[in-house]
Amino acid sequence: MSNKLITRENNERIKSFFLSLDRLSSLMEQLFTSRKPTLGGESFYTDDELSKKLKISRRSLQDYRNEGRIPYIKLGGKILYRSSDVEKLLEENYRKSWEHRI
Repeated sequence: MSNKLITRENNERIKSFFLSLDRLSSLMEQLFTSRKPTLGGESFYTDDELSKKLKISRRSLQDYRNEGRIPYIKLGGKILYRSSDVEKLLEENYRKSWEHRI
């Protein structure tokens, strides 16, 4: 048994462990900085975010607003959509495949 002090500089396993910790710390920091805060437990999408998420154009979103198909909030010149309203809209428009219809 050796009395040699094990450090990050002289042991590859320890060095690898600390590198993994550094990567994990960096990834967690990215996750928390990109996470949007919620207001009253509700999160909101901008026009741009929702159009990308639904894979439709911003013009289509405008048509949905004009037709009253999707609820929205207009604050200043900014349009916001509640995530719960978007989920409800998707649920209401869900159509089962022909095989599963009764």
